[in-house]
Amino acid sequence: MSNLAVTAASIAAIETSLASFSFYQLCCYAAGIAGNLFAFVLFISPIPTFKRIVRNKSTEQFSGLPYVYSLLNCLICMWYGLPIVSYGVVLVITVNSIGAVFQFTYLTLFLIYADTRRKIKMGGLLIGAFCLFALIAYVSLELFDHPSRQTLVGYLSVASLISMFASPLFIINLVIKTKSVEFMPFYLSLATFLMSVSFFAYGMLLHDFFIYIPNGIGTVLGVVQLLLYAYYSRKSGDEYRLPLLA
Repeated sequence: MSNLAVTAASIAAIETSLASFSFYQLCCYAAGIAGNLFAFVLFISPIPTFKRIVRNKSTEQFSGLPYVYSLLNCLICMWYGLPIVSYGVVLVITVNSIGAVFQFTYLTLFLIYADTRRKIKMGGLLIGAFCLFALIAYVSLELFDHPSRQTLVGYLSVASLISMFASPLFIINLVIKTKSVEFMPFYLSLATFLMSVSFFAYGMLLHDFFIYIPNGIGTVLGVVQLLLYAYYSRKSGDEYRLPLLA
């Protein structure tokens, strides 16, 4: 009887550990998939701009530089997610590979409709971005073992992601200066915040410093943007409701 009791207890313990493991995996995938979905919203946000470019057959005053930066960022982060660099972060690969396809498509359209001078400039920057990524990939593969490679590419991905925060910081500064949320669309700010929260949770669950640190910063900036939106949109509404003087 004692042997049967021990066996039953062992089986129960194994089942409990498997159940907790499955729940942990479920939480990881849920956070990562949510991050992918919210990132997709951000990836498609420039579509109206490029519809206008295609319709007018001109890039007008639009800049292609942000898309070059975004493409390079997606390539570096995608490289970090690959098994030859890191383990178990497949949802980092999916989001950044999709992002890279979107950014490259936008840049292709930009090059088609840009004038000659801007074509040469943007073409040079695009080639430069691919060359820099190729250099990072080559050096990390040839000169570093697997743990060191993950550390190198991880820090590069963190630096790349943090550099992308220049855009929300600029928008925050603009909102404070103009006291208007005209240049800070609510749903775009909300999607950015939710994406950052999702990948922050994903990184924390995986205990991956290189994922949760930049997305933690992104979460804080997202909160600031949403608070500013709430404050200045309410203020604008109050001013709108003020009675007119006769």
